[in-house]
Amino acid sequence: MFMDYRIVVDAIDYEKARLIITSFIKEYVAGAGVNGVVIGLSGGVDSTVTAALAVEALGSGRVLGLFMPSIYTPKEDEKDAIEVANRLGIRLIKVDIMPIVEAYAKSIPDYSPDDRVSVGNIMPRVRMSILYYYANRYNMLVVGSGDRSELLLGYFTKYGDGGVDFLPIGSLYKVQVREMARRLGFGWISEKPSSPRLWHGHTAEGELGAPYEVLDTVLYAIFDKKMPLDKAREMFGEVVDLVINRVKTNAHKLKPPPYPDLTPARRDV
Repeated sequence: MFMDYRIVVDAIDYEKARLIITSFIKEYVAGAGVNGVVIGLSGGVDSTVTAALAVEALGSGRVLGLFMPSIYTPKEDEKDAIEVANRLGIRLIKVDIMPIVEAYAKSIPDYSPDDRVSVGNIMPRVRMSILYYYANRYNMLVVGSGDRSELLLGYFTKYGDGGVDFLPIGSLYKVQVREMARRLGFGWISEKPSSPRLWHGHTAEGELGAPYEVLDTVLYAIFDKKMPLDKAREMFGEVVDLVINRVKTNAHKLKPPPYPDLTPARRDV
């Protein structure tokens, strides 16, 4: 591999990025005329960095955290979410999503616990609806924690963790988010394996088929450095096709629902 992932890590000025992101949060929230933001705080690196930058932009009193565990959420994540909230000085509300998930299971005639993806995706969609309940109740926006790696790969649940009002770290690759976490004082969080926790033993890199150090290097080469695919395949091998297939297959997740253009059918009245 011709490019070490540290090149991706070092590709941005973190202090400038921090200023740009916090200014973006402040301006977006002000433009919406709301009281602040609500965020799903999972104990993972993306939500930790997003919450920290939101507090820096808005103040701790205008950021509300929700910890929404399932049966697949380890105690370590709850401990980390509480520690992050305490360090940031934000209110953290715990909402157990399992009674709601179990209600789905009882109510859907064709529900199959063996359909891992379909069942797993119920959980982020339940979390999304809870986040918007609190956003509506307190006149807030739902701030998402998706990063550039997840957006390009389509590695999120449509209308689940993808159902948010804005994405402050959407331009940072995962390895850059981890570096930002270290710089913000959350080094131990940056070392945790990324996982949506949608089933037992679920890890992001296990499902994606490669570590983020590799995925981000390929994404950076293709999308930022504009490397031709033939050259990328020579440099990185078969992982390039894995990445491109995911990007193409999941491109619909980044687009609004399409609708037909009826201009030809319109009459002059």
